[in-house]
Amino acid sequence: METLMIPFSPRYIVLTICAVVTALLLGLGIVDRKVFDLGLIPILIFGGLTVLGIRDLLQQNHAVLRNYPISAHLRFLLEEIRPEMRQYFFESEKDGMPFSRDTRAVIYQRAKMVLDKRPFGTQEDVYRDGYEWMHHSVAPKPRASEQFRVTIGGPDCAKPYSASVFNISAMSFGALSPNAVRALNAGAKKGGFAHDTGEGGVSPYHRENGGDLIWEVGSGYFGCRNRDGSFNPEEFSRVATDDQIKMVELKISQGAKPGHGGVLPAAKVSEEISRIRGVSMGEDCISPATHRAFSTPLEMMAFIGEMRRLSGGKPAGFKLCIGHPWEFLAICKAMLQTGIYPDFIVVDGNEGGTGAAPLEFMDHLGMPMREGVSFVHNALIGINARNRIRIGAAGKIATAFDMARAMAIGADWCNSARGFMFSLGCIQSLSCHTDRCPTGVTTQDPTRSRALVVPHKIERVYNYHHATLHALAELLAAAGLEHPQQIRPIHFSQRISTTEVQTFAQLYPSLRPGELIDGTSDRRFREAWAMARADSFSPAG
Repeated sequence: METLMIPFSPRYIVLTICAVVTALLLGLGIVDRKVFDLGLIPILIFGGLTVLGIRDLLQQNHAVLRNYPISAHLRFLLEEIRPEMRQYFFESEKDGMPFSRDTRAVIYQRAKMVLDKRPFGTQEDVYRDGYEWMHHSVAPKPRASEQFRVTIGGPDCAKPYSASVFNISAMSFGALSPNAVRALNAGAKKGGFAHDTGEGGVSPYHRENGGDLIWEVGSGYFGCRNRDGSFNPEEFSRVATDDQIKMVELKISQGAKPGHGGVLPAAKVSEEISRIRGVSMGEDCISPATHRAFSTPLEMMAFIGEMRRLSGGKPAGFKLCIGHPWEFLAICKAMLQTGIYPDFIVVDGNEGGTGAAPLEFMDHLGMPMREGVSFVHNALIGINARNRIRIGAAGKIATAFDMARAMAIGADWCNSARGFMFSLGCIQSLSCHTDRCPTGVTTQDPTRSRALVVPHKIERVYNYHHATLHALAELLAAAGLEHPQQIRPIHFSQRISTTEVQTFAQLYPSLRPGELIDGTSDRRFREAWAMARADSFSPAG
């Protein structure tokens, strides 16, 4: 008896109802032709659901479908639209990850040049652990009218670059659509700021509008490689000496997946990507986890010096997410030993990332940006090199407060990737890796990328940059400052508990000039400095 009742249990009742309704309608249709004609569509609907239910019972991939034929599909549908439901109906203004609704909204408003003010006071809990604020002055300055810039290029650089303090972070063509690259570069051209190419090479879309470029060269050496994947100095020189390229950047690692290589499957290597990246069609496009052109800190410094020479004396530097502290300090020792110094270092935090990455890498690998910037800033002070090397910061920077905070702990300028993606219309659908971007920003599907109308988005990229620097100028003026280079750790505080507050000067203490060379007792650096070797990334001892 119990077996006979299984079709009528909650698990199978939907399938049973569909089968019974289909049978009844078929039976009535056979008896009366008019009933059949009227009931044809319901017969097809319920018959189709019955076939689906039988298929669910027989398939072996999804246990929930075997136990709940037909009805379990509702679960998959709800799971599919869950992110949209949360974003549109349940998130508060301060909710949403990686970026809150409030942050996304202010970027959209600034990109469109509409009102970006907020009413009725802050929605932040100013007494929660971790709350941060910038100190204001009782003697504020007039707001600066200049577009803040910083000169990048040390004593060995023949062609220093005057860069905006706010630039477009590394995003490759291939990760971004042609229209997205066009709009970003044209916006950078109009606003007088720089556009990092990402490691995918310099595409025609980067060149089309003539905006300043920072050419990032990764371990795949795309755009300057031999057929076997090794570095091609002649091809590098040919590209790097172009006037549109203002700086050359060696990518050691990135925040989203430090220490992890990448593969663009052969099926996605189009003729265009093959030509731009210098890879063969029909083969996987591999970006290795490690570089082939060097294997030690000493060799790395020599390679950076060669990049500077081959580019005609343009600023040459590198980007990395800090991992083992002794490895970066080994690079510092190599600087001292070789006398070759990069012109800049871009510090990426593990909170960065526009592309896809394994969950463990994205959530738990690499040093966050603030700790990374502070570490690099102090290491360079400790070897007496801070005055010749500029530091860029990248990692979840979207607003003027984000910029000021990064500069307070050591950054000279800031890069933003997702902020500029939002200015293009990105809605944080988290589908960048699927090639189904709903706004045409991160897709190679021309039927989707056409939605991104370049002339309109150029204005929004420009507006976002301009409005963010305007907000930064207002923050600085309120603090009694005139330029971002005047920001110091003492200008910021963080709540440690409901009753305890510390300044950034206490949270991020500074080394003395030359302290690493002279011998430091600072526990953040003492052991790592002793472990660092200029001739190897492996620790001493």
